Amino acid sequence: MKLTKKIPNMVTLGNLYCGFLSIGFAANGQFKNAAVLIIIGMMLDSMDGRLARMLNADSVLGKELDSLADIVTFGVAPSFLVYYTYFFQFGLLGFIVAGLFPLFGAYRLARFNTSPPKSSLHYFVGVPITAAGGILAILTLFGNWIPNIVTTVIFTAMCFLMVSRIRIPSLKEVPLPKYGTIVTLFIGALLYVIFKGTYEEFPYLIYIATPLYIAYLAYRFIRR
Repeated sequence: MKLTKKIPNMVTLGNLYCGFLSIGFAANGQFKNAAVLIIIGMMLDSMDGRLARMLNADSVLGKELDSLADIVTFGVAPSFLVYYTYFFQFGLLGFIVAGLFPLFGAYRLARFNTSPPKSSLHYFVGVPITAAGGILAILTLFGNWIPNIVTTVIFTAMCFLMVSRIRIPSLKEVPLPKYGTIVTLFIGALLYVIFKGTYEEFPYLIYIATPLYIAYLAYRFIRR
């Protein structure tokens, strides 16, 4: 029983480790792998809270750990990814601008954590950092077809939308995990990228994570 209580935190730590690995891959020029790791982090992030409730393992430690993992995987890792793929050509200025993303993300997380519980039942105030970081990762995956100016505009927009007061529907009433629909839509695209460019370098995590996540989505849908 005690081991099952630790499963949600282990999933959260897996999310955090994906962020760390993503930074390492980005620094080594393996940008698609770095982006895939961020999206795997999204899969894990969508699971930990649900698992905690299913296993009756909700805790303050788990919530704090989740926020720390999110700022690394969806704040720091995407900012490094954008810097290494595009902003690096602007030198120090590009490095400074890239660093703004985790700052806005951290503020957004802190505001969310200190907001009344009932205020977030049906909507988020500002774009969640998970969604913002995932969007940047997806842009990087298709960077060969997307103009750099588009990435720059979306990067800037995500920074300000995270700390905005715009209400974003939480979709918690939908019988799928948080962000599950978004991630599922891009699974096919991810597999395409893996087969086309990174299969030999990065077969293990994606081919473990994707079937598990699809099974998890199916379980949640059937259970509802």
